[in-house]
Amino acid sequence: MVDDEPDITIVFKLALEDAGFIVDTYQDPSVALSKFKPNSYGLVILDIRMPGMSGFELHKEMQKIDPQLIFCFITASEIYYDEVRSREGDKRGEEEQYCIIERERFLQKPISNVDLVKRIEKMMMRESS
Repeated sequence: MVDDEPDITIVFKLALEDAGFIVDTYQDPSVALSKFKPNSYGLVILDIRMPGMSGFELHKEMQKIDPQLIFCFITASEIYYDEVRSREGDKRGEEEQYCIIERERFLQKPISNVDLVKRIEKMMMRESS
């Protein structure tokens, strides 16, 4: 998980670890990218608005390293969902692109720990089937 708000990463990490997940957290997207290795994670949760590098920029760089990785964006605004949808909507079917909406999920801040765990469990189950 990468989010520049330490309180968010601490709370989410504890909730997800209580549910049995192994969680690494970073508050600095550059540090997260420098430590990122392919095939290390099943899912990456990215805040969209972070100083220095947005979640979208970090996603693009991580995807170069591990193209099969599943991403989940967390945001306080639905505007970003619409932005991604408009950018990628015409690219469905092109070999060099994939549909971001199908591969990446969006969680709305604030989200309760219970809802967070349920959503992540659902995403992971969907990907494993």
